[in-house]
Amino acid sequence: MKVLVIGKGGREHAIAHAAYRSPQVDQVYAAPGNVGMENIARCVAISDSDIAGLVAFAKKEAIDLTIVGPESSLSLGVVDAFTEAGLLAFGPTKDAAQVESSKDFAKKIMMKYQIPTAAYQTFRDYDCAYAYVMAQGAPIVIKEDGLKAGKGVTVAKTIEEAEEALKIAFEIPNNQVVIEECLVGFEFSLICFVNGTTVIPMEIAQDHKCAYDGDTGPNTGGMGVYSPVKRITPAIIEDTMNQVMRPMAEAMVEEGHSFTGFLYGGLMLTDDGVKTIEFNARFGDPEAEVILPRLKTDFISIIQAVMNHQEITLEWDDQVTLGVVMASTNYPASSTKGALIEGVENVDSMVYYMGAKRHNAQLVTDGGRVLIVVAKADTLAAAYEKAYEDVHKIHCKHLFYRNDIGKKDME
Repeated sequence: MKVLVIGKGGREHAIAHAAYRSPQVDQVYAAPGNVGMENIARCVAISDSDIAGLVAFAKKEAIDLTIVGPESSLSLGVVDAFTEAGLLAFGPTKDAAQVESSKDFAKKIMMKYQIPTAAYQTFRDYDCAYAYVMAQGAPIVIKEDGLKAGKGVTVAKTIEEAEEALKIAFEIPNNQVVIEECLVGFEFSLICFVNGTTVIPMEIAQDHKCAYDGDTGPNTGGMGVYSPVKRITPAIIEDTMNQVMRPMAEAMVEEGHSFTGFLYGGLMLTDDGVKTIEFNARFGDPEAEVILPRLKTDFISIIQAVMNHQEITLEWDDQVTLGVVMASTNYPASSTKGALIEGVENVDSMVYYMGAKRHNAQLVTDGGRVLIVVAKADTLAAAYEKAYEDVHKIHCKHLFYRNDIGKKDME
């Protein structure tokens, strides 16, 4: 088989690596890919937003299966275009991708089908939104409605923080803002292979959204992650599948938005049970980088089975994977380009490239999140030690990282 992976980040690096390991696959292509993928895939200089270029390439190379990484490509309708061209692509249509591209869309479906989630209201007007915040009090969550690359969400601990978030949000013309109650508990991610009402769960991961140690600082796309998560028991997972993941997939079919691809559930284990923080229309990033290395079942065979509505049992490595993201100094407010990175060749763990490139034969920064170092070991504590030992081998004056990835689950 020939497989094309659309995207250029750490998630796509992990997906390309999983496809490369498949005995069915002769050649992996990545568009545009990144320098970390070059030993497992042929990178082609086509932007992940160049839908016509991607379709033309897939036709020319007779690609058997395309796997879409970024939410931005999905929301542009890349799967629709591939389907119209008679090409097989794993991912949701532009219509179904609204589950991520519009938080209001997702919340309306959750409320209609009684999928447990935070109470909320949606606003287009600053004054009405501010009045609602004043009536509800803090802490409270302010979410801008569209695609925000893991940002655009403020967990406001005070009314003043909420007011500032609303001011920023409503500076954007015609912006829509979802305001939610602040859920308290233990956050985790459950991602499923989905095709209509066929829903196959993966292993649990726990992402660390806040920029700094102790879950402080602004919300990010994720600063570190580990899998599995011992606090989330098999009983909790089954409960989540029955109350959240399967009902959402079925609701999407019922509402005429049938979903195919990776359905991501961002979840909170609260004192009142599991509640849904958000749905995403693609594999989580950085979750992909710790979940896929633990997958023993052939990745491509799973996608084929799901596309054909066949049940398949997934086998997993019992070892723990833990990933530490190395990000640009001012991330998420800004990113760094061109800062020299040294020492990656000395790392024993897996390194997935998120926002790095080669310039004059040297590795340099090229984005907000730059690298993720993923260690595998028999225990969470051992994976933690191994990951940070390798992080310390990488040197760049313009990178930072959290020091407490996985610590909460070691208590």
